[in-house]
Amino acid sequence: MKNDDQNEDLLFFQEMADVQKLSDNNQVVYLKNQHKTAKAQDPELTQPENILTTGFLDIVECTTPLEYKQPGVQQGVLDKLRQGKYPLEASLNLLRKPVETCRQELFSFFLQAQAHSLRTLLVVHGRGRHDQSHANIVRSYLAKWLKQLDQVQAFSVAMGKDGGAGACYIALKKSAEAKQENWERHAKRSR
Repeated sequence: MKNDDQNEDLLFFQEMADVQKLSDNNQVVYLKNQHKTAKAQDPELTQPENILTTGFLDIVECTTPLEYKQPGVQQGVLDKLRQGKYPLEASLNLLRKPVETCRQELFSFFLQAQAHSLRTLLVVHGRGRHDQSHANIVRSYLAKWLKQLDQVQAFSVAMGKDGGAGACYIALKKSAEAKQENWERHAKRSR
């Protein structure tokens, strides 16, 4: 019995000998199947000017959860988003980064999400202990910036498993291509 355990351990270590640790500095994680990405243009080549502003900022109190929906978006969409019922397709980590870096990375992340027709995103911004903390400043800017992006339908504080008050879910509008696919799928059913 003991010899079998030793053999299993030896086999395990032989199989794992060439395994290397993944890099810890990944900023963007894509979770969606990338089969359609060949059609999408590279956003780096045609990246428009960053529209996110860093001017006047209304500080969002630490106790106030981030939450917003565009006019015309049903309350059920926001409720499902808040409950984490939409599958996350990508995430961005903004922890401990300067505000300007956060602004640039968020805009680039948003363009990439649009290029890949992603709908549900997670942004980790951190949680401050007081209203003037760096994490709460980034969080307040994030609330401002997301409202400046027309494609953002809604955003809400994340569930505990995804970062809780230190993260937020973002729901994007469907791309024109996704709307067309949806229309065609439903048109075939109605025939």
